[in-house]
Amino acid sequence: MKNYRLQLMVCAGTGCVSNHSFEIKDALEKEIEKQNLQNEAQVVLTGCNGFCGAGPLLVVQPDGIFYQLLKTTDIPLLVQEHLIKGRPVKKLLYTPPEEKIPIPKMMDIPFFSDQTLIALRNRGLIDPENIEDYIARGGYKALAKVLTSMTPDEVLAEIKASGLRGRGGGGFPTGVKWETCKRAHGDEKYVICNADEGDPGAFMDRSIIEGDPHAVIEGMIIGAYAIENVRQGYIYVRMEYPLAIKRFQIAIKQAREYGLLGENIFDKGFNFDIEVRRGAGAFVCGESTALMASIEGRPGEPRAKYIHTVEKGLWERPTCLNNVETWVNVPQIILKGSKWFTSIGTGDVSIDPWGGSKGTKVFSLAGKVNNTGLVEVPMGITLREIIYIIGGGIRDGKKFKAVQTGGPSGGFIPESMLDLTVDFEELTKVGSMMGSGGMVVTDEGNCMVDMAKYFLKFTQDESCGKCIPCREGTKRMLDILEKITNGDGTEEDLILLEELSNMIVESSLCALGGSAPNPVLTTLKYFREEYEAHVNDKKCPARICCQLNTYTIDEKICLEIGHGCDVCKKYCPDGAIIGEIKKVHYIDPAKCSKCGACYDVCNFNAVNIQ
Repeated sequence: MKNYRLQLMVCAGTGCVSNHSFEIKDALEKEIEKQNLQNEAQVVLTGCNGFCGAGPLLVVQPDGIFYQLLKTTDIPLLVQEHLIKGRPVKKLLYTPPEEKIPIPKMMDIPFFSDQTLIALRNRGLIDPENIEDYIARGGYKALAKVLTSMTPDEVLAEIKASGLRGRGGGGFPTGVKWETCKRAHGDEKYVICNADEGDPGAFMDRSIIEGDPHAVIEGMIIGAYAIENVRQGYIYVRMEYPLAIKRFQIAIKQAREYGLLGENIFDKGFNFDIEVRRGAGAFVCGESTALMASIEGRPGEPRAKYIHTVEKGLWERPTCLNNVETWVNVPQIILKGSKWFTSIGTGDVSIDPWGGSKGTKVFSLAGKVNNTGLVEVPMGITLREIIYIIGGGIRDGKKFKAVQTGGPSGGFIPESMLDLTVDFEELTKVGSMMGSGGMVVTDEGNCMVDMAKYFLKFTQDESCGKCIPCREGTKRMLDILEKITNGDGTEEDLILLEELSNMIVESSLCALGGSAPNPVLTTLKYFREEYEAHVNDKKCPARICCQLNTYTIDEKICLEIGHGCDVCKKYCPDGAIIGEIKKVHYIDPAKCSKCGACYDVCNFNAVNIQ
């Protein structure tokens, strides 16, 4: 293999690809050839780097120089200055705070330096479509260790001792799940990777798959070996992840060619293979029994778990299902040992497998923060550290209001709890959840009633309709929230919202319905004054709920700064705006439907909301 002086690592996760990173790669290769640098610099496509808001990204290794927001027109200058003259191009770099060094390396940037990487350990460092890159970083060493020097029971004991809990939402102890499946009666068993990531704004599993698919495969092979009698595994990926599917399929093909999947792996008489199955975008298929029904070709509907899937799952046979992040932790635990893993995180799992939150957790940090993207942090870190150090604080200097963890079924956590430690138990205590790892930050410009309505609408739309509490209860809750945000709510509606929420939590068939009311319950608990303002004062404090607003035009700004531009009049669907171009405009309150279009399109801040 040729040794290059420089490796140009171009991010090719979905976020950067959508921002034309493939074109960046082509431009780099063309310029390198033009400058006759083919023997000195190699362009490598990697998976997601995590810093998604700054893409497309390029990291020049071994220098560790981080370029952001690149355009193809930047490439000739970058090659000329950095590759030929050895001088990083400052205007293309991440701009650090003043106290930082003038040209920060990647690990000088707080977003990267304050993370702890296990699941994302190969982030931005390997070509996900090249098995040799994975092997060069220690890939498949854990599998070799397992198959040459460990019995299935020893592997199982190590996973149990690690305290690893499921990263897909439930937080079930992984070792206990494996052990239960192992003991279940049946001479044919299955393992499944749940990659049906459906939470709005969540992209943890997708990014891991796109950047490090072999880590998932290695974890699944080790799991199949430990459970025994497992000859077939399935990876269930949502159809909307074409790049992830492609890279999984490439990785599986390569693993077969290297003898790591198929028959007689490592000449140990161990036979195991993996197949990719595609989901059709139903959120409910993230639930284990619905997912297995979908793999079997049946409608993706959950069933009551009076018999667990580890005993009767896929085709009525014992089945072990873990999500992407759980599987990728397995090889590192085997290589470095359970004591290493338990040294990270909170609690004590030596007595009770439910007694702590060990290792790290990957979150998709989104919303009103300066640095959005994918982060991996140790369990026990505070929300404040994630939002203000890694996330860089709130955008535009605004005031933090709340953070929602756990996706659409998670709860909102207020500013007074920013020092809450992030682990399974603490998040549950305050009405939220770890979930699969969504983290949405809101600021003073967000209406909490509107936010609760948004997430409840998502879960209501995604309900499979099989059970009445979820199907009818969430619809009734959504009707009440619509009523409140339209200015027709009453105090009795708030009482009914709480009653319905508690009933749905207690009686729904699966976790989708059981957790759907969380956004409503937590906003009622921590932001009740906003509900009361909507109900009693018929006002939205954040001025988001259009039907509670009054719109007026500032005549002076309209005429002197906007010069009567007439844009608001063109976009008003009701014909409520009066005035001629280059003259003052007015809003006729009798015609105004309060849609807010005029406020959205005015470029001069002439439209006021009261």
